[in-house]
Amino acid sequence: MRKRALGVAALATLAFAATGCGGAEPAAPTASSGASAPATAAAGGGTLVIWADPSRVQPLQPFAEAFGKENGVTVEVKEISKDNQTTFLTASQQGSGPDIMIGAHDWIGNLVQNGAIDPITLTEEQKAAFSAKALQAVTFNGQIYGAPYAVENIALIRNTKLAPDAPASIEDLIAQGKKLKADGKVKEVLCLPVGQKGDAFHVYPIFASAGGALFGATSTGDPDPKTVLLGAPDSVKAFEKLKDLGEKGDGALRTSITNENYIVNFAGGKCAYLVSGPWAIADVKKAGVTYDISPVPAFKDGKPATPFVGVQTFFVASKGKSKALAQEFVANYVTNVDVAMALYKADPRPPALSAALQQVQAEDPDAVKFMDAGKDGLPMPAIPEMAAIWEPFGIAENAAVKGGDAAEAAAAAQKAVDGALKND
Repeated sequence: MRKRALGVAALATLAFAATGCGGAEPAAPTASSGASAPATAAAGGGTLVIWADPSRVQPLQPFAEAFGKENGVTVEVKEISKDNQTTFLTASQQGSGPDIMIGAHDWIGNLVQNGAIDPITLTEEQKAAFSAKALQAVTFNGQIYGAPYAVENIALIRNTKLAPDAPASIEDLIAQGKKLKADGKVKEVLCLPVGQKGDAFHVYPIFASAGGALFGATSTGDPDPKTVLLGAPDSVKAFEKLKDLGEKGDGALRTSITNENYIVNFAGGKCAYLVSGPWAIADVKKAGVTYDISPVPAFKDGKPATPFVGVQTFFVASKGKSKALAQEFVANYVTNVDVAMALYKADPRPPALSAALQQVQAEDPDAVKFMDAGKDGLPMPAIPEMAAIWEPFGIAENAAVKGGDAAEAAAAAQKAVDGALKND
């Protein structure tokens, strides 16, 4: 999940240290395979407006144009490059937004709460075509609010010349990283972004393995925003573990490692280990680094190092001017294998469509390894209250990494989140 996904959450990614789309522009796909006939409302002309971030505009163009030709309509793909969720919400409220918005699934709760997106209707056959985790991610209050097209999570990427074997635990990783640094072979023990505001997305697997948690659970197993756990005893211990790994401890977590430099440092040989996602691979390959991908390891005797799983999604805007066209595009075009493969080839992330993923797995071992690293991952909570977590968590993480009192940092984060959510 590149930092884009959590843009409003101070992570972004979802938000994330972005790389532009690589490779040649794909040939325009068709929507003939498995798609239903175009909706009647789509046949009489019109304009469909799609908003996308810079990395998706180029791969969208060919099949947006193909959809327009097949349906006798004009399709405009517009680039939105900053604060995408907030920009979309503001435009929606003003009546100047798009018909389709592309973004991370964890936006859903907030968008639904603000009346900005509509549910989409998928047939049982279409639902079955997606991976269960992708479909789970876009389901909110029992309704499907988007067509997922890519699944992403972070993993451990290592320079195999410096670290031939995958570490069995975080302790093993730290020990090897410190040895490489002591021997003058690297400058950093680990490349994991912290920065001056913290980065919960990238550190969460380590935090979870140390016993930390964000929310309790409701009776249905969903995150319970009334039970914030950042200040709970197990989370305090997890922040203490981050402190131990930080600047006054092992030196593995450092505020000088940021979303702007962590991939660059790894590609430049300054560290043997990188915690990142599929978006990092293009730069790693370009630098000629020999690498392998494995799950982020857990602490010895710790809980699993569970990464967040993000799902990139096409949303239908509630206040769009061409809602019938938007529903047709999202439900019966984005769900097409050819379209999924065109998007994948332009920006390689494991597809949400199982048939497309099978094609990718046959030709891209990296995709298989990232999927394996995220198979037990936690879909990013899509509840609106999730937005209240990121900044307080990041502040607490930053304080712990600098060597501050972990209990005080955790308590401050708990108080800030409870205050924002008006919890008693």
